[in-house]
This record gives sequence, structure tokens and C-alpha cells, in this order.
Amino acid sequence: MREAQHPRRIGRSIGAVLAGMVAGVVLSLGTDIVLHAIGVFPPWGDSMVGFDGPLLLATVYRTVYGAAASYITARLAPGRPMQHALVGGFIGLVVSIVGAAVTWNKGPAFGPHWYPLALVVLAMPQAWVGGKLRLMQLPGRADA
Repeated sequence: MREAQHPRRIGRSIGAVLAGMVAGVVLSLGTDIVLHAIGVFPPWGDSMVGFDGPLLLATVYRTVYGAAASYITARLAPGRPMQHALVGGFIGLVVSIVGAAVTWNKGPAFGPHWYPLALVVLAMPQAWVGGKLRLMQLPGRADA
């Protein structure tokens, strides 16, 4: 019986991480689209140099969305919610590092260097916050 449940548990774990990631991407891109449409961000493809205010705003909402995505991952996890949230955060960390490396010195359309570095630095703390929020909801948890 235990062996039959193992693949289902792994599938639920993968699904939880993927659901959190999809939520984070949809929220971030949706907000980006709205902010471009209403003129807070310049048109797509235009330079972000000199737009530190909007990039700071993007950093803030992406951090909040990252914590929310990690919470979703932890909430959907079949067990060990913090571990699942941190796995999602680690994937976000890797994606942020790759993004920073690929766009580094590629021109002003990608904005100042502090922005991708901020995404790298914040990936794991926001994952921890999302996981911790879920742990705080669980009754009788010593680590909550």
C-alpha cells in the first residue's frame, strides 16, 4: 500500500511546486502588462534606464508575489510545506541567476544591474516567508 501511494505523493509534490511557480509567473506578468498599458512602465522593448522608481515597484510586487507563490506551494504540498516552498524558491533562484547572466550588459532595455541582482537576492527569503506563513496556519506545529 505504501509503495502505491509514493508515486502519487511525488506527483502531488511536483504539482504543488509547479502550481506555485505558475501563480507567481501569472501574477508578475499580469501586473507587468497592466503597468505597461497604463504608462507606469515604458512601452515593451524601450529602455528601462532612468526608471528606478518603476523597477523598485516591480521588485516589491514580485517579492510579494514570490511569497504568495511559495505559500501556494506550501499549501498544496502533501507534507513538509517549508521544504516544498524552499524547493520552489531554489528554482526561482536558479532562474533569476540565469536571467541576470543572460541579460547582463545586453543594453539599456534590460535596465540597471541592481534589478536582476535584487531578484537573485530575494528569491530564497520570499520562499521562506511563504512557507512560514503556511506553517503558522498549521495547528500543533512546533516550528510554526
